[in-house]
Amino acid sequence: MLTHTAPAHHFCFISFPTLPMAESINLYTFENNTVFSIFGKGLKLNTSDDVQEFVDTILQMDALEVICLSGNTIGVEAAQSLAAALKTRPTLKRALLSDIFTGRLLSEIPLALKALCDAFEETQLIELDLSDNAFGPAGAEPLIDFLSNTKTLQHLRLNNNGLGIGGGTMIAKALQAWADKCKAENRISTLHTVICGRNRLEDGSAPSLGAAFAAHGTLRVVRMPQNGIRPTGIKRLVTGLRACEHLEHLDLQDNTFTAKGAKALSQSISSWPKLQVLNVGDCLLSHRGGLTLAGALNNGHVKNLTRLNLQYNEIRGDAILVLAEAVRTHLKDLEHLELNGNQFDPEMREAQSLIDALAVWSHGDALDDLDDMEEVDSEEEEDEEDETSSDEEEDKDELVKKAEANEKKEPVARGDDSKAEQELVSQLEKTHI
Repeated sequence: MLTHTAPAHHFCFISFPTLPMAESINLYTFENNTVFSIFGKGLKLNTSDDVQEFVDTILQMDALEVICLSGNTIGVEAAQSLAAALKTRPTLKRALLSDIFTGRLLSEIPLALKALCDAFEETQLIELDLSDNAFGPAGAEPLIDFLSNTKTLQHLRLNNNGLGIGGGTMIAKALQAWADKCKAENRISTLHTVICGRNRLEDGSAPSLGAAFAAHGTLRVVRMPQNGIRPTGIKRLVTGLRACEHLEHLDLQDNTFTAKGAKALSQSISSWPKLQVLNVGDCLLSHRGGLTLAGALNNGHVKNLTRLNLQYNEIRGDAILVLAEAVRTHLKDLEHLELNGNQFDPEMREAQSLIDALAVWSHGDALDDLDDMEEVDSEEEEDEEDETSSDEEEDKDELVKKAEANEKKEPVARGDDSKAEQELVSQLEKTHI
């Protein structure tokens, strides 16, 4: 069998300043020996001979902090040889391993992953990126020991891995074991970031994931878009995240909330006073859910939002009035607001009220183009009215009336709670929509 020994120009050394994201690495600067990268070279590395030159180089890098193998395909024997070298580099902090198994047999991947993850247990790894490797539940199992025993990992990136319910549950249980060990040893978890989108996690893995997030309580970034999670699963996730008071970025785009999930999110949002980015676009919040969330944003607990995505959620004009009041009163830092694809008229006063509220804080250009708005479906409207009690309708009406009454008032300084706002908060807490 022919083997391919990579020539020297297939790797490079790059200095590594503090970089939050793998994609921030500059592959074209050469300063010192802290980073080893063969990023995007398209190499097919099968045997020990294929990686021998890389191994020799790694063994000479006493200050190695980053290994980037992304964009190549790595077999079992090659992975084991690389792992043996990495095990001797205790300074290693980041392992960037996205898209490293293209064309590999499903039976190969767990063995290669196991070798690499065992090596990482000997390091001080703070970031592990295995995104865009379609290894499914079988690929989750080799991660269990590492995730259960790590004391240093901060950023876990498992985007587009095809984990499914089984793989997601395995990852969740490993995270839970890690949190349990932290508690037993009286130390604080280091976990800050979990990115796990496009994995078909669905409702089945949500209870375990929600419990694991709560057990850690340290998460700052959670991004789980496009996972087929429905209202019950959404409720379990956001309820678990209430324990993460330092949460800054929550992305649950393109899952299914309905009013039930929106209510759970609305009840949880006050637990995240540092929240800066909220993305629940394409989540079918519904008319009632949109109004509930707008009311929650108007309660004054979340004042640091800079980006808010509420696109394609069946949100209507009454919720836009309440959202405008939230912007006018609390959200002075909101620089990017996405509302396209909802069910209100961009030419009517509700939209203008929102634009005026953004302009108060010099963010008049924050709103995205409203060029794909939906019409209200009369049948859906009738169904919603049938499901909503008269008491709930009165509560909704009261929220909107108070927003309308405050529409022309001057903005309230951040941190101040007006009497009208307190009444609105009280009314929201009593509503069951």
